[in-house]
Amino acid sequence: MEKHELASYIDHTLLRGGATSRQIRQLCQEAREYGFKSVCVNSCWTSLCSESLGGTDISTCVVVGFPLGAMETMAKAYETRRAVELGAREIDMVMNIGALKSNDSNLVRNDIAAVVDAADGAAVKVIIEACLLTDLEKINVCLMARDLGTSFVKTSTGFNEHGATVRDVRLMRKTVGMDMGVKAAGGVRTFEDVISMIEAGATRIGTSAGVSIIEGEKVLSPY
Repeated sequence: MEKHELASYIDHTLLRGGATSRQIRQLCQEAREYGFKSVCVNSCWTSLCSESLGGTDISTCVVVGFPLGAMETMAKAYETRRAVELGAREIDMVMNIGALKSNDSNLVRNDIAAVVDAADGAAVKVIIEACLLTDLEKINVCLMARDLGTSFVKTSTGFNEHGATVRDVRLMRKTVGMDMGVKAAGGVRTFEDVISMIEAGATRIGTSAGVSIIEGEKVLSPY
């Protein structure tokens, strides 16, 4: 796979709480240089990213309800609506994991639906935090997300027990079929990791190691 093709799968990501404006600008510059699909940031950086990526096809991707997914639905909807107003073209929302584990499917469904509505046409990726779910729970929430018109299901925040696995990506792809996106995120650190996720069915990769992956360098940090 050529470098430019590989880069087109990658959401170039920086979600650390201590990230600075200088680092966010660097993230956007790297995205321009390498041709990444998007930059993925916390919502406070939406305007900066949108301005920095102006005139390109690179999307500003904003996380919502991150990293726990445990806030009220109206808070997620507001965060989504505001991010889109400020230029976000993709929203990566953390679903209400506790509600799913409590068998409260109505709350989970309403939570996702509110974000889809607030996104007003922007792509919505639902982070299911697969490491905390049973296979049946993974299947159920993937089907729910698909039926509610989201664009992607996403494996992980990268802030929990572990991130993406090939097994989870395969299960998610099998569940949603071929017409919906699957994003692998969390712990994807090498070229080999990326290829294995793509072969398993991922159509997008979330990683903070995008430059090192493209350049074939060894990455020492965990995310």
